Amino acid sequence: MRMEKFGFLTVSILLIFVIAMSIWSIEPTEEVLTEAVDAAENQFEQEIKEPNEELDHFSLFVPEGFEVEEQSQNNVILTKDNQTYILFYNKLESDTSKLNYEAAMEMEDHDKLVSFEDQDRFGYINITERDDQFEVQLGVGGVKVTTISTKQELTENVNSMMNMANSLAYVEEMGAS
Repeated sequence: MRMEKFGFLTVSILLIFVIAMSIWSIEPTEEVLTEAVDAAENQFEQEIKEPNEELDHFSLFVPEGFEVEEQSQNNVILTKDNQTYILFYNKLESDTSKLNYEAAMEMEDHDKLVSFEDQDRFGYINITERDDQFEVQLGVGGVKVTTISTKQELTENVNSMMNMANSLAYVEEMGAS
């Protein structure tokens, strides 16, 4: 009888511990969104990555693990680990263009919409929570990159996306000189 009580008590304590750890290890959504916005702004401010991928109509930096699946004059579809990223490029817009940001502002369902700029460029990030995932759209000038992300991969995805958006804007800027 004493062993049964000991076993029950041990299992109960272990169960409470596991539940408590899972609750404490879950990062609140607001904190994850803030981290993603900070990551986008930090990448925007970093030195621009040199393009490492020559496409038919432009060049851009493609992070490790990403593959170009399709391309057209204004779009590139990339994948990484079965996740799709869509890059749209409007060559008629400058690096300081706010067109994509203003379009995102008109949509009223975003959870985070933040912009940042320097002398030569305008950037933004727009995050909308959809069920257990996040729709992420970010851009620099006439470049816009979108994906659907999990909470766990949000910051990493934002870093990669901003590196791509920045690099394409850099190529256009250099080509215009």
